Amino acid sequence: MSIQFNANFLNPAQVSGDQFALYKTHRSHVGDEGLTVPEGQKSFGQMLFDSLEGVNQEQQYAHDISVQAVADPDSVDPHDVTIAMAKANLSLSITKNVVDRVVQAYQDITTLR
Repeated sequence: MSIQFNANFLNPAQVSGDQFALYKTHRSHVGDEGLTVPEGQKSFGQMLFDSLEGVNQEQQYAHDISVQAVADPDSVDPHDVTIAMAKANLSLSITKNVVDRVVQAYQDITTLR
């Protein structure tokens, strides 16, 4: 009994640093047509940038309301300042944790080789 194994391994010309060229080996594999984003939906990159923009807005609002509290204390409720600072701190902390985990995942993937 003879078992035939046909594997297409990468040759050194296909590998450059941490990147290598992938090619479609079966008709059921995702090709260029599978990477389009349906209309009305956001891509992952767009959602990521929107999230970072939201974190930035929280930070700016906390800064602006704290400056307003110092400049004109009667116009701002101290609770609003505290809540804005807490929201900004929490959103930045969550973003930092997500970035740290993404970097850790990337490092784990690159050391698997």
